[in-house]
Amino acid sequence: MRLVKTSGRGAQTAAALIEALERRGAVSTARVEPVVRKILAEVRKGGDAALRKYAAKFDGLTKGQALAVSREEMRAAWEATAPELQAAMMVARGNILAFAEAQLPKEWSFAPVDGVKTGQIVRPLGSVGCYVPGGRYPLPSTLLMTVTPAQVAGVERIVVCSPKPARETLAAAWLAGVTEFYRVGGAQAIAAMAYGTATIRRVQKIFGPGNPYVVAAKRLLFGHVAIDLPPGPSEVLVLADETAKAKFAAADLLAQAEHGSGHERVWLITTSGKLVKEVEREISRQLPSLSRREFIEKDLQANGWLIQVKNLDEAIKLTNQLAPEHCEIMMRGAAKVAEKIVTAGAIFLGPWSPTVLGDYVAGPSHTLTTGGAGRSFAGLTVDQFQRRTSVVEYDRTSLKKGLASLKKFAEVEGLDAHGKSAEIRIK
Repeated sequence: MRLVKTSGRGAQTAAALIEALERRGAVSTARVEPVVRKILAEVRKGGDAALRKYAAKFDGLTKGQALAVSREEMRAAWEATAPELQAAMMVARGNILAFAEAQLPKEWSFAPVDGVKTGQIVRPLGSVGCYVPGGRYPLPSTLLMTVTPAQVAGVERIVVCSPKPARETLAAAWLAGVTEFYRVGGAQAIAAMAYGTATIRRVQKIFGPGNPYVVAAKRLLFGHVAIDLPPGPSEVLVLADETAKAKFAAADLLAQAEHGSGHERVWLITTSGKLVKEVEREISRQLPSLSRREFIEKDLQANGWLIQVKNLDEAIKLTNQLAPEHCEIMMRGAAKVAEKIVTAGAIFLGPWSPTVLGDYVAGPSHTLTTGGAGRSFAGLTVDQFQRRTSVVEYDRTSLKKGLASLKKFAEVEGLDAHGKSAEIRIK
């Protein structure tokens, strides 16, 4: 990791670094977009035939193998799963359910004046797609954290797509009660869920992380289908003072860097020069024993920063500028500091709340804003599986009282039919 100080001789370098980090955005998908456009076009035109072609090429689908995963296959995966992992999945599922239920938006109505009633109703989306990446290691946590809030929201049809689904992912699908699961991945899976094929009917909105091909497909299909925020490389920012335990901070930085894409971002922001040195020593001590140390070393060299600031106010300002995906606060008065952090995807308070809790079992979804998007958007919440509709009800007396104001707006905006549509009811 590289060290910069925002004061003294390193101030100019720090300012340039912070400006670059603030503008970082998500990983560019321009390189893969030509290939993705071709896949999208072929799946839209060729349906299942094109989908099977790409699934055979990229996802290991064999000739004659069904695209759909049966409930029997999911049940067999669950039964073959070690009891300890079953228990862990049930803990995570229970916490995710409880958090999503607490997060549900409420319907409401009120009467601003006599004869007028306005309010809001909330309805679930009819169908959603949940993408679960394949790859070197299974991601059952991603399935639970996308499917579960969709169920709590009341979505009737939930589609899961995952390439070469691992036993652990299928086991999580059984636990969650998934009834529609397809063994396809990549841009072809996103295309199938967006356009629809004979086997996979189209959905209204697509959720879930993925590789650059998946992200590119979601970006290109935005508008044709609703999507969640395109995920970027994972990030953690540890905000700490001299009271923080260096071994905790170092372990959390290393954990975030092990994802392996080479684009993860890990930052320590602290007022303590002593802590910086201790964290550096802890990283050197802990790293050799980690199984993915080669990935971690690469990422720390490219995107790891130890940033020493003058005071707490500067630390808070810088944290809000960077808008990290995960923000850990390990300092005295952590809860008070958290009140001033307004752009983080998720905040983890105190020394006993590592980011990994949010990754797996705490309850809030681990699908969060990255690349600075937290300045404007929130991470995945249960209401994103729903839509809100306003309701307006006037009686004749209240319409008559509001007619003059209504007609004035219609007159100014040159829309006389607007005014007449209300006036006709009174005459």
